Amino acid sequence: MTSPSRLLYDERLTPPKTWWAIAVLFGLSLALVFFPYGPIAAFIGLTVGTCLAGMYVSSQGSTRIRVTQDTLFVADARIPLAALGQPEVLRGEEARAWRTYKADLRAFMVMRSFVPTAVRVEVVDPDDSTPYLYLCTRTPELLAEALGART
Repeated sequence: MTSPSRLLYDERLTPPKTWWAIAVLFGLSLALVFFPYGPIAAFIGLTVGTCLAGMYVSSQGSTRIRVTQDTLFVADARIPLAALGQPEVLRGEEARAWRTYKADLRAFMVMRSFVPTAVRVEVVDPDDSTPYLYLCTRTPELLAEALGART
């Protein structure tokens, strides 16, 4: 649920379509495993395998990033924009560096292996021990622009 303020940015980090195809192929492989036991067992294997793999793929796409005029919503977190500094767009090697060896254990990170770009935002609230937010996004310029918009 977002605040009644105007929505500036909204993105759902959905997995690529190829992951759904892989989920179906996983179900087909289970159907082949159970095919020697009959067509009913193969159908059950197909159904169960596709459902399990589909649930995993669906869970990977459940994260949503929203920005209103005064608040950032990421997953279950609500962060006032006043507590954030200027956003920094990260691409390629710089994004990988902040995901790996430059990363701070205290940082709030939303990472998806299938999204190579990100936005990093310093937390300027002195009462918060989180040094920065690292948010994977497919449209880093739009997210940075929305985070930079202050009322």
